Amino acid sequence: MISLELAGIAFFLLLYGVFLFWYGGRGQPLSQEEADAFLAEIERRSDGTEGSLLQELRELTKSDDGREFYMVNLMKFREKAKYPAGSEFGDDPMAANARYNRAIILQLFKYGGHPVFAGKMMGRFIHPEGADDWDQAAMVRYRSRRDMLKMVVGLADKDIAMHKWAALEKTQVFPVKPFLSLFSVRMIVGVFLLGLTVLAMFL
Repeated sequence: MISLELAGIAFFLLLYGVFLFWYGGRGQPLSQEEADAFLAEIERRSDGTEGSLLQELRELTKSDDGREFYMVNLMKFREKAKYPAGSEFGDDPMAANARYNRAIILQLFKYGGHPVFAGKMMGRFIHPEGADDWDQAAMVRYRSRRDMLKMVVGLADKDIAMHKWAALEKTQVFPVKPFLSLFSVRMIVGVFLLGLTVLAMFL
């Protein structure tokens, strides 16, 4: 008969293995054919309205290594949200930004992504002449560029980006590849699941 301890260890390893499979982050690079297919589908679903975004996405695919990466977002909000004429939405830019965030958060989790942090600017420190001013900064983890493109495809025909551009006066977004991080979701989840397993075994 399998002991309680062995059963608990097996259950922990199963749960953690499922999490690691979902969280990923160590896939294969996009092929040119894959990238072209994703971009063509985004263009089709958006009726060509995402022209500038398509070019940015095309550039992003060129440096793909198949691994997880982070997007740094710098944001400057409008004084009043700028929706198309006749829109049912109000002119509060933060409300517009909240609508955008609510719409994409489930898609992020679906493809193994998640916010890492978000914060408000608290002034200047080293600020070269002519540099932009920002209101907020945020960082988002993506499982891969492939998963980011899948997410964009799923959102391309839903007018969700409208809320983002209504809220923002300007933004700067760029990918980074971590070489040092003291924040590990894999470790946090592993410790959490191990703790639950131990509690379940001894309660």
